[in-house]
Formats: sequence, structure tokens, C-alpha cells
Amino acid sequence: MTPSLLMAVLASGFIYGITPGPGVLAVFGIGAAHGRRAGAGFLCGHLLGDVVWCGTALVAIVGAREIGSTAFDVLGVLSGLYLFWLGWRAVRARRSSAQAPQGPARQPFWHGILFGLTNPKAYPVAVATFTALLSSRAELLTWSMLPWLILLSFVGGLIAYAILIGVVGARRVRTLYQRHELAITRLCGLMFIGFAINALVHAVPGLVTNKA
Repeated sequence: MTPSLLMAVLASGFIYGITPGPGVLAVFGIGAAHGRRAGAGFLCGHLLGDVVWCGTALVAIVGAREIGSTAFDVLGVLSGLYLFWLGWRAVRARRSSAQAPQGPARQPFWHGILFGLTNPKAYPVAVATFTALLSSRAELLTWSMLPWLILLSFVGGLIAYAILIGVVGARRVRTLYQRHELAITRLCGLMFIGFAINALVHAVPGLVTNKA
């Protein structure tokens, strides 16, 4: 495994974990209402769902690569379009009066497990994010690497969650996040659009060449 591939998988797990979404919004809501310890418990439970969905996404990505470059390129185009749609929605987001879900205060760990395993957006976002960041190194992906890929994505997500746990209990950070939530969401949307363009740049030429 090359250093660039290692860093790409770590970055994919980190970005998947730290990018604002239902889980991140939930942990900020729990942290604001019940403190850092409850937020940490929720994230520890949520990490199980991340491992399941990221592992499943990596199986799909490596499988598509092993089947052939066309299958991987199709997956890349679909992932790029999905990420672009998510990014465009985030860029056009409007401030909502609804509060972020806080979840049960007594069992944040089990709530995190349930939340992580039942999030309907988890799998497609994981596939799209990993495909976008790994598309330029697709030729390096093999089944023998799969355990290491899953482990590295887990480490990346763990780093992201450690940062979230560190900041979720800080009053100033919560206030800053709540005050600038819309701007943060839009910046993440631009980042997703960038990933989408990267995925399409690597996938579309391969499809065009194969058709020719």
C-alpha cells in the first residue's frame, strides 16, 4: 500500500466522520443539552455504524474495481453525481427553525448505535466519499488490501470523532457552531462539489474510452 493510498483512505474516513450530517448535528445537540460525556457516548456507539457502512462501501468499491474498470467508472460517475447533488443542496440550504435531535440522555451509547446503523444516508454517502477520494488510485485496490482499508478508514473516523468530542462540550464552540451553522453547511457543500468534480474527472474519460 503506497503512502498516497494510505493517506487517501485515512482522509476518506476522517472526512466521512467529521462532515456535518445527521450524526454530527445530533452529537452537537446532545452535547449542548447533556454535556461532553453524553456526546462522547453517542459517538462511540455511532462509530459501530460507521465501521459497518464504510466497510460495506469499501467492499463495493474494491468489488467494482476487480470486476473491471468500466464497473468502477460507472460507480465513480454515480458517486460524483450524488455528491454534487448533496453539495448543491448544502450550498442552497436555508436556516431552519427546527432544533437538532438531542436523543435520550440516559442511554447515549445505545442511541448512537441505533442512530448509526439506521441512518439511510450512511451507505450512499460512504460509497460516494470513498470513491471520489480513491478514484485516482483505483488500480491499486485489491481484495487483499480490504482489511487494511477498513482499519485505516476506522482510524480516520476515530480521529474525526476525537476532535468532535473535544469541541462538543466547549460552550464557545457550541455557540460558534450554532451561530454559523448555515455557513459551515454551505462550505461543506462546496467541498462535496469538489469531491464530485474529482470523481467525474477520473471516471468519465474511462467510460468514453471504453465506448470508443
